Amino acid sequence: MIKIVSLFLIFMLVLAMFGRLRLPGAQKIKNAKCPKCGRFKIGKGPCACEKKS
Repeated sequence: MIKIVSLFLIFMLVLAMFGRLRLPGAQKIKNAKCPKCGRFKIGKGPCACEKKS
């Protein structure tokens, strides 16, 4: 029983370490959002909320 619990805790620690890793494209995805409405922009043109006005 102790062996199962210790393996589970080790597994959870490994998952936590992988969860803290930063993906290389995370900053690029963050910059792909419109600063006004928060939606993702597709392409290089302006967002749909900027086209309306």
